[in-house]
Amino acid sequence: MSEEDFPPESTAIPVADPSAELPPIEHSLSMQLAMLFAIVIPLGGIIAAPFFVWGWGFQWIDLGLLLAMYVITVLGITVGFHRLFVHRSFETYMWVKFLWAILGSMAVQGPLFRWVARHRSHHQHADTSDDPHSPHYGGGGVWGVLKGFWHAHIGWLFDPDPPGLDRYLKDLQKSRTLRVASKLFPLWVALGLVIPALLGGMITQSWRGVWTGFVWGGLVRIFLVHHVTWSINSACHLWGSRPFESNDESRNNSLFGFLALGEGWHNTHHAFPTSARHGLRWWQIDVSFLVIRTLAAVHLAWNVRLPTKEAQAQKRSKS
Repeated sequence: MSEEDFPPESTAIPVADPSAELPPIEHSLSMQLAMLFAIVIPLGGIIAAPFFVWGWGFQWIDLGLLLAMYVITVLGITVGFHRLFVHRSFETYMWVKFLWAILGSMAVQGPLFRWVARHRSHHQHADTSDDPHSPHYGGGGVWGVLKGFWHAHIGWLFDPDPPGLDRYLKDLQKSRTLRVASKLFPLWVALGLVIPALLGGMITQSWRGVWTGFVWGGLVRIFLVHHVTWSINSACHLWGSRPFESNDESRNNSLFGFLALGEGWHNTHHAFPTSARHGLRWWQIDVSFLVIRTLAAVHLAWNVRLPTKEAQAQKRSKS
């Protein structure tokens, strides 16, 4: 694995002007609590739901399908779409890239190319008015803050693509395989729904298993994956610690470090965007990096990029 200093010119995408100052961003405690409830209550409701239907609408096989599909599709986003395709944090064979493109598409967050272009744009304009999903530009007052949160969490998906978005995709568009993978997005979405339904039916030998597999391993799983990964855009730019200097409001958030398999160490990621590892401390769980490390151990990944200790010390926050 390689350790690199990560000067601005070495990053995989353009970065915002580090000399530009961010406008002060202040939210009252009541506003922050309102946004926190908007994240926690729906998520808590889904987590609680299985306990109310256990035995007739949810069983061990449904739990297994839910967790398995959750993990592989979140990894499709974190390892595949994000660290591999957006930031080129490691290199691998084209057939492995194709598999990661499929798994990321199963998370139902848009085709590969659109996801990558939007996220690269986010890093170039992080927490400015040009950021496609910053929570800080919804306007003043409670309504403005809630509007900003909603936009960062889900609303940005419905915005039209800004002109010139293709300029972020020149590297990926060179690959015919990746162009095909991106265009077949509807097929991968359908596959992500069919697989748990078929497995549920085969394991239980019943049509009921098909239905509950589809509901829990498909629909509920998509809701959870969406809510957790979108919280990186919203919650992780609002709450948490900032151990490293970065020209934005990114935060390290332990809850989403766990739920999003390492993506919640978001301030670290913005400080070292091309690093394959986001949880740099021993106690910062980063399942996505463990997967990349395993791929490297079996020679399915190489050029795994990590920040040096000197680079970490240089960017350590002084506040």
